Amino acid sequence: MRSRFIMSMLTGAALLAGTLVGATGARAADVPAEFGTDWHDPVTAAPPVPRPDTKSCEVTLAEARFRDFTPYRGTYTPPDDCGDRWSKVVLRLDGNVKGRQYDRLGYVSVGGVEIFRTSTPQPSPDGIEWSVEKDVTRYTPTLRRAQDVEMLIGNVVDDIYTGVIDVEVTLTFYADGRDDHTAGPAEPAVADRGIPDRVLTLSSDSTLTTPRNSERVIAEVYATGSGGGCEEYWYLTVPPAAPYSCQADDGPYREVRIRVDGQPAGIAAPFPTVWTGGWSNPFLWYVVPGPRAFDVKPLTYDLTPFAGLLNDGRPHRIEVSVAGLPEGRAGWSTPVNVLVWQDEKRAHVPGGVITSQAGAPVNSSTYTPGSENQEHRVDTVGGGRLTVSGYVDTSHGRVTTTVSRTLAHTSTHRWTDGESTDALDAEWSDAETVTVDGRGPARSTRTERTYTMDGTTTLGAGDRLRTVLTLGDRATAVTTQGGRRTAWSRLDDTYTGDATYTANVPRDQRHAVGTTSERYRLYGSQAGRSGCYGRTLTTVQGVLTEDRADC
Repeated sequence: MRSRFIMSMLTGAALLAGTLVGATGARAADVPAEFGTDWHDPVTAAPPVPRPDTKSCEVTLAEARFRDFTPYRGTYTPPDDCGDRWSKVVLRLDGNVKGRQYDRLGYVSVGGVEIFRTSTPQPSPDGIEWSVEKDVTRYTPTLRRAQDVEMLIGNVVDDIYTGVIDVEVTLTFYADGRDDHTAGPAEPAVADRGIPDRVLTLSSDSTLTTPRNSERVIAEVYATGSGGGCEEYWYLTVPPAAPYSCQADDGPYREVRIRVDGQPAGIAAPFPTVWTGGWSNPFLWYVVPGPRAFDVKPLTYDLTPFAGLLNDGRPHRIEVSVAGLPEGRAGWSTPVNVLVWQDEKRAHVPGGVITSQAGAPVNSSTYTPGSENQEHRVDTVGGGRLTVSGYVDTSHGRVTTTVSRTLAHTSTHRWTDGESTDALDAEWSDAETVTVDGRGPARSTRTERTYTMDGTTTLGAGDRLRTVLTLGDRATAVTTQGGRRTAWSRLDDTYTGDATYTANVPRDQRHAVGTTSERYRLYGSQAGRSGCYGRTLTTVQGVLTEDRADC
């Protein structure tokens, strides 16, 4: 929680975990009465990255020990023995840290392209190890040639915060399985059209120049509110009229917008990531982090309606802004990648924007004053709508792309004088439909994302601080073509935690107890041959007591 408890626990952010394979959990007799000086290494219930059964090659991308804010800089060279086209590329980070340290936000970029954003778990005095994997196949065009590498996990090490963050990052390349890894005269340079032909970044003046034959354009924005201060807990901010430790002129609603040459081009709801020091209670996150805490996923925007405009060979201004962020306040990072697919049979693909229609934005926070015996309360309603449409005249005919997106948010924030009780019940929804109409039947993909947060922190007798919290990350996606369903998926990732400790005392006097769990379910086309992946983790006092497959 962002409260007077959090003021002393501001963190750089949080993330990273590995997949524990084959564990069944400890016996009840192995669970201590309270947290000790060591606990289970961090673990998440998310599935491992699937790998093909083909030849593989591994390249070390970075090795570093982070003590401060000095970036690691090195050079990447593609592997020699796996060709230059790969069926899969998997990034893996292995880390260790011991002592005392906050969670810290980090990134990895190759050739200026950010391919990974993460943060670290908080360590035990005895030390922890963790790992995280990510499918980075979509960055194949960047990885085909030698590039500069930059990595940073900003850290502070002194007499109190002693944890040095030691990490290694590798890339494993899986060959495409063919004997001849050079493109023949009759096959495209990129066989899988799921992989872009180019990955671009913005210039220093926030402009972008695309190839003149672009036929599909997707923007990624690694948007995070973090780095300490109130925007690390943006979902808890209140209007200035309310007596709370984190205020914002327009309340807690945030919306990440992207514009092309000043025209509205995309909107998205930022994911309300809870870092591993969040809600005033690190004992919630020592073993099981919140959803996405170890693998920050970018917001994606389909800019294909603007492809014809971008294809004139000139630089175009791409602007990303965070609606609801008070003017002049820092705390948000929004690096941008642009993925481009090209029409190899045309030097120039003309086109144009048909429409860009934004609905009236909604953002209203109502403050109800409290008293000595009654809670203060802020009720917030927010949302936005945008529809953009455009066409490109490709070598295979005119293709029209229409993107419609609707955002909605509701929250109720309650707290007492002095913030000894602090509670939030919030929900965000982000619904998007992308329709592509050209040669053959129209294809439509509908994606509905829902994020939830329901928690309370209470400071009671003897400075015993208790946090009870449930987080949800849910999504459904359905693709149809000619009215027939061709692909679908459904995700339900739920975290629950209940932890208590004594505040305002040395670490060894906190007498902490806590139970946490994560239930991860994935169904449909993305869940492998069985169509279902499920895993449940439970911890008690830092001991993994349950690790169960559910499908």
